[in-house]
Amino acid sequence: MKRPSLLLLLCLFLLPLPAVARLAGPLEIGHPGKVRDLADIRSSRVLRVLVNQSRNSSGEIQGEAIGVEYHRLRAFEQYLNGHARDNQEITLKLIPKAKDQLLGALQRGEGDLVAPGELLDAQPGHAVSASEPIGNPVPLLLVGLKGEKRVTRVEQLSGRTLTLTTGSAAADALNQINQKLALHKLPPVKVEWVDPSLAVEDVLEMVQGGIFHLTIVEQPIAERWARIMPKLRFDRQVLVGEPGQMHWFVRRDASMLLASIDRFFKTYKSPSDQDVAFLRIYRRLYQVHYPLARDDRQKLDKLRPVLQRHAQAQGLDWLNLAALAFKESALDPAARGASGATGLLQITPSAAQRVGVGNIQNVDNNVQAGAKYLAMIRRKFFASPKLNERERMAFVLAAYNMGPERVQGMRAEARRRGLNPNQWFFQVERVAMEQVGMAPVNYVNSVNKYYLAFDRERGSLERDSLEHNGRKIASRK
Repeated sequence: MKRPSLLLLLCLFLLPLPAVARLAGPLEIGHPGKVRDLADIRSSRVLRVLVNQSRNSSGEIQGEAIGVEYHRLRAFEQYLNGHARDNQEITLKLIPKAKDQLLGALQRGEGDLVAPGELLDAQPGHAVSASEPIGNPVPLLLVGLKGEKRVTRVEQLSGRTLTLTTGSAAADALNQINQKLALHKLPPVKVEWVDPSLAVEDVLEMVQGGIFHLTIVEQPIAERWARIMPKLRFDRQVLVGEPGQMHWFVRRDASMLLASIDRFFKTYKSPSDQDVAFLRIYRRLYQVHYPLARDDRQKLDKLRPVLQRHAQAQGLDWLNLAALAFKESALDPAARGASGATGLLQITPSAAQRVGVGNIQNVDNNVQAGAKYLAMIRRKFFASPKLNERERMAFVLAAYNMGPERVQGMRAEARRRGLNPNQWFFQVERVAMEQVGMAPVNYVNSVNKYYLAFDRERGSLERDSLEHNGRKIASRK
């Protein structure tokens, strides 16, 4: 057998590494629980389903099913109950997890079934069984923004950055692409693993907004969201790996449950109207814009000193204030909103009075009032050490939008349902989606995306500030 060449070893060294970032909330570990097969599930009358926390997969908004997997699961629930004996009807309990945690949670006995809604491969070490394939093989699509240069050959990806979510099925395909590029002595494709607060649909929105440039997504998911995001472009000429198969997964000894799943999928047809609510609810959402275009960057440069000063005084990251200002007023200090909301941070006179600030028509006072109000919410309601800083800020933003008492009530409801009350993204936000709708969820998500966009450019934004201050000092001399 030939020894691997130095070039191949270098290629392997350059392969994309898996993301290690994690949302708030400890990983649940422990000894695997007893395998529950269909008889045990019928006896308990509860089927615990581990679902991908993506809104594309498992979302429900004010009683209306949005997620594709959600439709399939409800149909499976009806199928099981149609074959029930002695009134042993089953209710689904959905347990949202990050995609890369699903199979591990299944092995530990935290659920009976995994329904990922995306391509997911079980590794040899996973003691799980896959269902028969769901539908036709699923290709991966290279997705970019209309108006930017198309990619027609794999070689054009050399040296470029692709943005992927944790657990993306594209990782293996990119490994293969990088091996081919290395053989031609071309730089590899770079992978930017996104913050875990972003699901696949969030990445697509940020591609449409020009924040990210390229991503790879399963074709059905990309085409579904393109009906909401018409600026997305598909580079179909580039073959990104071989098409894969979607599956559901059960624990290895749950043979009766697996057999029921396979029988169900032999006759299941997706309802023709399953995207009606999806299109109606999401049509005017997911409209994040690029916040660092030339004019906006100039506005931010002028506002930076006041944002930094008051953020530092309240122990906040100034880019959180910048992201909030971009969402609330598009960085326009003269903006006027509903209920007397005023200025850069769209704070109301009553909220400003609560933190002892008047005349919020003044830019400095407006930012001071907003920063102090955010800090007050954080201190009084979300100071728990169980929250990491990213989740803490998400809760603060939700409270800024809806009121802190209401958000605390949602956390209590999340705890009652077995969701993580210390995680807004994909956990407590599910309660908000069901109780209030998408408005507050979209609000927090939009500010979060603007923050991430600014944070990617933090070095240049803050370097510009230092250079500007240096010029001012030199001019005084």
